[in-house]
Order: sequence, then C-alpha cells, then structure tokens
Amino acid sequence: MSTSEIEAGSVRIVNKGKHPLPSYATAHSAGMDLRADLDTPVVLAPGQRALIPTGLYLELPEGTEAQVRPRSGLAFKHGVTVLNSPGTIDADYRGEVGVLLINHGQEAFEVKDGERIAQLVIARYVRATLLESADLRGTERGAGGFGHTGTR
Repeated sequence: MSTSEIEAGSVRIVNKGKHPLPSYATAHSAGMDLRADLDTPVVLAPGQRALIPTGLYLELPEGTEAQVRPRSGLAFKHGVTVLNSPGTIDADYRGEVGVLLINHGQEAFEVKDGERIAQLVIARYVRATLLESADLRGTERGAGGFGHTGTR
C-alpha cells in the first residue's frame, strides 16, 4: 500500500461472501460489524466453539492489525463471545477472516447466515525492540496487580 493509503486509513478488502462489506454503524463507532457467511446455520451448544467464516479477505497496511472483538449484545443476551478476544489479524495474513465463537450461555445458540457476530477494529501498533536488563525502574505502583487497588 502507498503512504497516502495508509495515512487515509484505507484497507483493501475482497468480499467472496454474500453480504455487504463491513461498515461503521455510527459516526463514532470504533468497530465494523462482521457477518457470518454460512450455507447452513451453525448451532453452538453450551461450551461449544466454532470457527465462523465471513467471506472477507484483507490487505492491511504495514504497521496495522485488525482486531476481531465480541459484540456486546451477543455476549449479554446469549453468552456468545469471541474465544480468543481480541483475535489478531496480522498485516501479512491473506486468508479468510474467521471468527472463533464460543457459547458460554446455558442454551444452544444458532448462528445464522448474515448475522452480525463480531466487530472488526483496525489499529496501529508499535513493533518493539526488547532490551534485556537486570532490573526495572521503580514506579509508585510497583508490582501491584490483579485488584491491588481494591473494588471501592
């Protein structure tokens, strides 16, 4: 991709599925909804997971990733979420975008063709160089984690 395409936030996409391209639902949405591209519905029993195809293929600009994130409504209403959340699609991946769904709910959930199943967020990242050291600089927080500040 050219520098101008990266600066403009352009992402090349091939749609081999039956549904429209993902789009932002509102002016300030961070994610675009991904839809299931299925010939037949997929039923997820409680505790079951499945890789759901989208029919989409991306060419991301270097220095970006696509994050596949859960949809809050599916998680709240049905206990269905993205298992490896957020799933990362690297800039050099050219395969089909798939969504790894899991049913944490108590009832079977049917994924239907065209259903909005996840969100796609395009994000920049920093590729770091790790500098091995004998120690780390101190901070006020230090090693405190996992709820060390309390709940109230």
